[in-house]
Amino acid sequence: MKSSGPIGGPISGPRRRPIGPRLALGALLAVLALGAGHAVLWRIMAGQLEAGLATWVEIRRAQGWQVEHAPPVRGGWPFSATLTLGAVRLEGGAATLPGGLALEAERVVLRVTLPRLNQLRVEMPGAQRLRLDATEWRFAADELVALVPLEADTPPREAVVLAGRLRLATPAGPMEVASLRFSAAATATATDDEAALQLSLEAVAIDLPMPPGAANPVFGRRIESLAAEAALSGPVPPGRVPARRAEAWRDGGGSFELSRLAVQWGPAQVAAAATLALDEALQPMGAGSLRVTGANEALQALADAGLVGRRAAGTARIMLPLMARPNAAGATEIEVPVTLEDRTLALARIPVLRVQPWVWPAAAPRR
Repeated sequence: MKSSGPIGGPISGPRRRPIGPRLALGALLAVLALGAGHAVLWRIMAGQLEAGLATWVEIRRAQGWQVEHAPPVRGGWPFSATLTLGAVRLEGGAATLPGGLALEAERVVLRVTLPRLNQLRVEMPGAQRLRLDATEWRFAADELVALVPLEADTPPREAVVLAGRLRLATPAGPMEVASLRFSAAATATATDDEAALQLSLEAVAIDLPMPPGAANPVFGRRIESLAAEAALSGPVPPGRVPARRAEAWRDGGGSFELSRLAVQWGPAQVAAAATLALDEALQPMGAGSLRVTGANEALQALADAGLVGRRAAGTARIMLPLMARPNAAGATEIEVPVTLEDRTLALARIPVLRVQPWVWPAAAPRR
């Protein structure tokens, strides 16, 4: 028997609200919470960028560098935090470089992008100017970025520079590089057997400058590719006098190892490796090897350009077959020892070049 209500009708249960509106409201609240959290995170990232910039500037100025820039402007919302600096000027380094260094940038953008919060991108759009001693280069690129790792309370010890269609105005004329990758990693606590500084470079399609009225380069204006890897070993001693630091580094067994140099230029493919140190006069000295593929074609190009005399070219044509051997790819290559001693560069014990002496800069004045 069915029960009935006061007027005889069936008893109904509690009325339920539709689920759809509640889900929509919950989703909206979740989105608002995520947005608010993301806004807080962005403000924290931007604040950390400003604090890191202020610390870096303070350290550089304490080291004697001049650092100037326009007030930073925050941006990058919602996927990154950026600081844009205008009219950037960095000058100093006289303690390690003759004449010092000066860099002027039209604009620099510091960027941290989610989810890579441990990496800083330093972007340099627009026109830039670099001066080393009395030589100045103006440059710009479609892309010019430095990637620097971020670690709490630790200054960056490595960096990677990427460039696309890098254009330089050099004293000898305009120069262009299609793509370039340069990396550097330093270790302040390196021991005698460790590398204090590691460097690598890769460049593709290098169009060399052509001074007005100058003849085309012997192997053509374009270097197809260039790659190099090098390491500075041994602890680098502190101090303000570069010559004394170099002397202590030499006495501690320091050396510079060029583990790889590969160049593809016209008919010649060159591969080299060498180990260098400092002699008693604090001048570079060392030994290595040089491998050349396409030596006959390169010799002919040098002879046609008048850079190699007829008699020397004839002697070289007799000697090259005696030195040639097939490489792993089946091409013919020659390998000769290279030495640098008493500022004289020699190939197979034959002096070919007198090197200008390296003049160590004086100590930078205290500021």
